[in-house]
Amino acid sequence: MSTSMKRVLTLILGGGAGTRLYPLTQVRAKPAVPVAGKYRLIDIALSNCINSGLRRVFVLTQYLSASLNRHISQSFKFDDFSEGFVDILAAEQRIDSNAWFEGTADAIRKMWGILENHDCDLILILPGDALYLMNYREMVEQHIRQDAELTIALNTVHGSLADQFGLAKIDPWSRVTNFVEKPKTPEAREGYEVPKAILSKFEGNLPQGDTYLASMGVYLFSRATLDAWMRETTLKDFGKDIIPEAIRRNRVLAHIHNGYWEDIGTIAAFYKAHMMMLDDNPPFDFTSLAAPIYTRSRNLPNSLVRTSTIDRAILAPGVNIEGATIRRAIIGLRSKIGKGSVIEESIHMGSDYYEASAKDPLRGGAKIPLGVGQNCVIRRAIVDKNTRIGHNVKILNERNVQEEDGPNYCIRNGIVLIPKNSVLPDGTVI
Repeated sequence: MSTSMKRVLTLILGGGAGTRLYPLTQVRAKPAVPVAGKYRLIDIALSNCINSGLRRVFVLTQYLSASLNRHISQSFKFDDFSEGFVDILAAEQRIDSNAWFEGTADAIRKMWGILENHDCDLILILPGDALYLMNYREMVEQHIRQDAELTIALNTVHGSLADQFGLAKIDPWSRVTNFVEKPKTPEAREGYEVPKAILSKFEGNLPQGDTYLASMGVYLFSRATLDAWMRETTLKDFGKDIIPEAIRRNRVLAHIHNGYWEDIGTIAAFYKAHMMMLDDNPPFDFTSLAAPIYTRSRNLPNSLVRTSTIDRAILAPGVNIEGATIRRAIIGLRSKIGKGSVIEESIHMGSDYYEASAKDPLRGGAKIPLGVGQNCVIRRAIVDKNTRIGHNVKILNERNVQEEDGPNYCIRNGIVLIPKNSVLPDGTVI
């Protein structure tokens, strides 16, 4: 590890209520949402840190953080003979403040009394809810080489999504000259398109149509610069407040990240990212030897598949599939799929535990066991964990509804979502 990386303290923001990902965030924080069968969203940011040589990491949490805190504490432990740690800083009442975090910058300010005791030269701030691979070492080296006070990681977004991100203008020397947070009108976005001079950096990753330079929510501050913003102002959010002001007061540079990046803060983006994992050349690679993704180690049996048809599927450990058809689907931990069932273009997140048979009197099993029963059809759906789906259940959205809330489901962007712990009796049709 280079000396410069040892001098970096990393802060990962646990995110707010995640309303756009509801109901996946109904009982958990957004970074704790399961991804790709066996991971959690927070694993991406933490793995990027480990692969970049960053070993001092705080995760700031607030909203429904119990499962996130448990996952981090069980998954990311360094040995006793290193200075590395992944620690959780949860929102708490204090003598000087009893308020919850009121923004990204406010979250750090409320914890600054703890953070300022750590010796470092640079502070890296990361989102805990994005899907991307990034070696932060390159960003750190650029920051030091160009004598920046703040460096912002930028990627591209299609014009249709431009109102969901902070957009930046940069000059030929990579200095950020303007920044606007989530501009809602074409006039507000004017001039923020990707400059022709840097188009070549994106090597085919450029979206079709109008494209803009967008903030990834990855910020690298020099220690003294962030200290001044925390002590001398009460600004609550980086994108809305601090970055526009910093452009006038500090030397703010752009770091162009030309790899795949997806902010999966909406159901549509979450679903799209997972379906792309099943392509011939998926843009996000979980099999990279250079940048592995780490998660909790589980002592689960191998997956068991009997007399089934499976095409383009990701199967997590502990899966049991008998006589089913699985096409373009992700089947999560401990999933059980019954005979004659068909799952297509869907995400089944699996279960947190195994249970005994419903006939086992010692365990008092439920009438409808965990998993998917027999002769079910599930298409273009996201089925959350610990769901109990009976026999002959159809989850199809044949009415082509785009938005709807039901007793055991909801529909977002035409995708059916079955919330965690739901029970769908035999013959249910959605």
